[in-house]
Amino acid sequence: MMEAEQEKKKAELAGPGIGTYEEVERILPEDYNSILNRKDTQKAVYAVKNYIEENLCRQLNLMMVQVPLIVDVESGINDMLDRDGSRTPVQFHISNDYNKHPVDAQVVQAATKWKRVALKEFGMNVGEGLCTDMRAVRKDYFLDHDHSAYVDQWDWERVVTEDQRNLDLLKEVVGRIWTVLKGAESRVQELFPELKDNRYPNLPDEIKFIHAEDILDMYPDLPRKERETAILQKYPAVFIIGIGWVLKDGFPHEMRAADYDDWVTETVSEDGRPMHGLNGDILAWNPVTERRHELSSMGIRVNATTLRQQLEISHQLAWLKLPYHRSIINGEIPLSIGGGIGQSRTYMLLLKKAHLGEVSVSVWPKILKEISAKKNIHVLE
Repeated sequence: MMEAEQEKKKAELAGPGIGTYEEVERILPEDYNSILNRKDTQKAVYAVKNYIEENLCRQLNLMMVQVPLIVDVESGINDMLDRDGSRTPVQFHISNDYNKHPVDAQVVQAATKWKRVALKEFGMNVGEGLCTDMRAVRKDYFLDHDHSAYVDQWDWERVVTEDQRNLDLLKEVVGRIWTVLKGAESRVQELFPELKDNRYPNLPDEIKFIHAEDILDMYPDLPRKERETAILQKYPAVFIIGIGWVLKDGFPHEMRAADYDDWVTETVSEDGRPMHGLNGDILAWNPVTERRHELSSMGIRVNATTLRQQLEISHQLAWLKLPYHRSIINGEIPLSIGGGIGQSRTYMLLLKKAHLGEVSVSVWPKILKEISAKKNIHVLE
């Protein structure tokens, strides 16, 4: 029995928290009616997009730059998302010149590692950074109401010093991002006052910082996603610190790749307890779906020391031979902080939508489209 429970916990680490379409059908709201019609939804989407890009750059001293959709396999620069290898990128062969000079390429899953190299390429100084309008494909997701194979993010990155690699900077940056999200909410409600709906409270003014270890202490008997839903009913917006380090129950709050966020660095809680990790997730309560709603994954990035530690923990030391990883070990690219803010996830939340497909065009299985139609949810195709 204990072994089965352990396997269940392990399997749940990298999953979305929903595993069947019966469960999806239970989760999607009854008597749903979109506040905005399709035309106004598109106008609102671009109002939010423009506001966030402009103000995120202003708050964090970033500039918008071009970003790849495909990368060379040999570079090791694609984002592997989770260190257990459960999510693999779309890969294809470019024969090129009758296969005399071929290239094996991958569609990006995120621009996490590319951005850090780009900081050097664009000559960013300390306190400067970049923001991208990133598109990606993640083919191994379970497709539900807030997970799609097509991903859009504001992927951003900023140069830091070694002395700035601490929780104070992390919290300051999270606070600035939250200011931008709140501002976007206000802006779109100025344009579309009907979005001020008493059924669906606005985002709170402040975001609560809490460590993954503390959430486990509060809800020791709940699976990870249910812990997140529970804490969001107490605090409607949270930043969960320390995602990737193994907690006292023997599991990390969630799997994190070993080669971008720093989840091993020792920190101290506000009341003096030892903790780990300089990264985390921004989550908010979604009053439409009455569930957790993840908006961003971010953190201070690994340095040479913590990259080695994390690759050793994850049994991936062979990756140190790859160009990207060597550049960190050799100090050839800047130290940085960065993250990705889900664009469609943000539109879904601010526009009071029940399904990602209402604001994003992607592919969905027939069963999910049928469930959505029964719930009066019309996905874009």
